[in-house]
Amino acid sequence: MEQFWIDLIESVSNARGASGFEDEVVEILCPVAAKYGKVYEDRMRNLYCERNGNREGLPVVQLDAHTDEVSFMVQAVRPDGTLRFLQLGGWVKAAVAGQRVQVRNVHGEYIPGVTATVPPHYRKAGEQETLDTDQMSIDVGAGSREEAIRDFHIRIGEPVVPDVRFTFDRAHDLMIGKAFDCRLGCAALARTLAEVDGEKLDVNVTGAWASQEEVGTRGAAVTANAVKPDVAIVFEGCPADDTVAEPYMVQTAIRKGPMLRFMDKRMITHPRFQRFALDLGKRLNIPVQAGVRSGGSTNGAPIHLSNLGVPCIVIGIPVRYIHTPYGMAAYSDFESAGRLAAAVLRELNEQVIAGF
Repeated sequence: MEQFWIDLIESVSNARGASGFEDEVVEILCPVAAKYGKVYEDRMRNLYCERNGNREGLPVVQLDAHTDEVSFMVQAVRPDGTLRFLQLGGWVKAAVAGQRVQVRNVHGEYIPGVTATVPPHYRKAGEQETLDTDQMSIDVGAGSREEAIRDFHIRIGEPVVPDVRFTFDRAHDLMIGKAFDCRLGCAALARTLAEVDGEKLDVNVTGAWASQEEVGTRGAAVTANAVKPDVAIVFEGCPADDTVAEPYMVQTAIRKGPMLRFMDKRMITHPRFQRFALDLGKRLNIPVQAGVRSGGSTNGAPIHLSNLGVPCIVIGIPVRYIHTPYGMAAYSDFESAGRLAAAVLRELNEQVIAGF
């Protein structure tokens, strides 16, 4: 069964799903979700799965993950045939230049390109090396604006994604690929539904894979109003800190389990639900970490403010070098995230939720 989930992670990681253009990801997830419940979409291409076995009158738990990835959009074609582009999401600026990308053309085909800057040989004295994206280009190989439009079928408004292929080193429990934020979460949501498939729970469960998180948690604002949860579990690919923080500040290391945050820039996690999940992980010997974040946000932001307020936790799978073309993560952390979420679902009932 492990291979099934690795294959799913590979498929959704490799899928091209810029914010607003999540179609490929949804098409992969849809048949998987359909094994575990009633599946439907809304007009934003948010994907829902109402779990088999849901019963009338029980509290509702929303499982959330987002299908989009940090990406780009073609803004204009320059006279020399290169493309001016905008960011979709918060890229690490230094990681943008010199990367292979895929650009969607008029026919819906993705063609190869390269993110380009002025070579050092032609820079003026004192000119900075790390440029803003409006000083970069995407080069698909055209020699003029006319050629880019006529022969490469480029048009404005089309998505661009990194051209990266997933790999898994089983011996070192190491996955490398793009869009682990939040395709690891997408797969973890599906795994959670699989984990409790056929079990009688004291809550109803609806999975919601949301669009457009990277541009302002937009899809989840819609899913929360559609599902109307009593509590929510948000899956994320969250930035690992084990290679960038001082040892005493490391709270999100890979291979040490998912991280549950007490706060980020847009949400103070519901403290009683947070402690409930952390204590449960400890009791069941599921590796789990806790963190206090000063920045960043998740779909928990709109979900916890929906309706009359929704207790919400974030189960974050640590990813090194997030918001760059290449992420590194451990399969064991993915596995622990699904186990923890399933354990929480088994423990929740109306009385427990009322105690939050």
